[in-house]
Amino acid sequence: MADAFDVVVIGGGPGGYNCAIRLGQLGLEAACVDKRGTFGGTCLNVGCIPSKALLHASDLYHLAKSDFARFGIKGTYELDLKTMMAHKDKVVGELTKGVEFLLRKNKAEGIVGEAKITGPGKVSVKTKDGTRELTCKHIVIATGSDVAPLPGVTIDEKQIVSSTGALSLESPPKRLLVVGAGVIGLELGSVWRRLGSDVQVVEFLDRIVPGLDSEVGKQFQRLLEKQGMKFKLGSKVVGVEKTGDAYAVAVEPAKGGARETFDADVILVAIGRRPYTDGLGLDEAGVKRDARGRIVTDEHFKTNVTGIWAIGDVREGAMLAHKAEDEAVACAERIAGKAGHVNYDAIPSVIYTYPEVATVGKTEEELKAAGVAYKVGKFPFTANARAKANMATEGFVKVLADATTDRVLGVHMIGPDVGNMIGEASLAMEFSASAEDIARTSHAHPTLTEAIRQAAMGVDGWTMQM
Repeated sequence: MADAFDVVVIGGGPGGYNCAIRLGQLGLEAACVDKRGTFGGTCLNVGCIPSKALLHASDLYHLAKSDFARFGIKGTYELDLKTMMAHKDKVVGELTKGVEFLLRKNKAEGIVGEAKITGPGKVSVKTKDGTRELTCKHIVIATGSDVAPLPGVTIDEKQIVSSTGALSLESPPKRLLVVGAGVIGLELGSVWRRLGSDVQVVEFLDRIVPGLDSEVGKQFQRLLEKQGMKFKLGSKVVGVEKTGDAYAVAVEPAKGGARETFDADVILVAIGRRPYTDGLGLDEAGVKRDARGRIVTDEHFKTNVTGIWAIGDVREGAMLAHKAEDEAVACAERIAGKAGHVNYDAIPSVIYTYPEVATVGKTEEELKAAGVAYKVGKFPFTANARAKANMATEGFVKVLADATTDRVLGVHMIGPDVGNMIGEASLAMEFSASAEDIARTSHAHPTLTEAIRQAAMGVDGWTMQM
């Protein structure tokens, strides 16, 4: 088996495997090295995909228990968590095997092992059968990210869990305490809340999901509270003590003050993620990292060391699977001598709770801080015919456009199925569309996407359905 390649990609997640696939499409010999044993990275194995399987299944369970009667469907329903988990595992297994197939199809070699850069154009890989010494012209680092630890708290993935352990609990905990009100904490907190857990969220900042448009964030919190989730904002965990089969969690105001204690059967630590760069030989190779441990690159994903590139969670920017995929394609094209490019202003973000939250572009707060004059159009799902028919009327769509040019600068949604709807807004921004372009584009009736059109109409004051 040849161990000489044009490119060796270290990491088999959405950044790594897509980079190797694109390199193969472009006629370059690529190897994709991943130590997990199954390709797909955190996203496919213990992140995006299994969490969405549980979010969907738990939402169906909640609907069956709470909402079916409103639609004239009567019956009794009970939770079979073992089957729900088996469905999740089946989906993960099929998709990870699919990645292996795609690598082979595009003539990229998938190698299971632990990779380390040992010199210019040299990568040593420890496999179960020994060590392979790979040579190459380029090395792409796409090793993703790992769970950020909470100081003083040891994760055992049984009762004190990261997102990984929270995806495999054997039963719904009676009391779940979530540390961190970011995307991961709220999604997994939602899963277990629907399945019967009492969920308490502790967040260091004074708002949930920092970075969201503040109007969306405030309504999001209200709707989650309506579902039974409880929030302790502006607070920090300062101690965790075992008490019999449970834990006593000491919490204080972030700015100091009186301490209070929460009892929890399971603690989910979800305070963020950090770049995974351990054991790669970066220091020996001279690759620069910033104060947060991220690999420093230029706008074309080149590090300071010739022939070494970095994409995805290990470099600056949002830690999103689709951001890594976009960078993977652009980086591969750059290596092949083409003009790969990523438009970071048009990368969407979705929170897959119910209701979903989806955003792309600038928030009102960002536009104000930058001194950009803008106009706003909003439309509530209470006035959308399809949402009414589906009894799913919570939330709204907000379109932000330049006050002078009418160019769309940001779109923010909270409501039913907005994770699928945000693609329209991303496409509009990719093509530099105006709000009027969206407003004058025919949308099928009755659909939820009509709310985007009506919000776009509202930018210029002519919303028609409200």
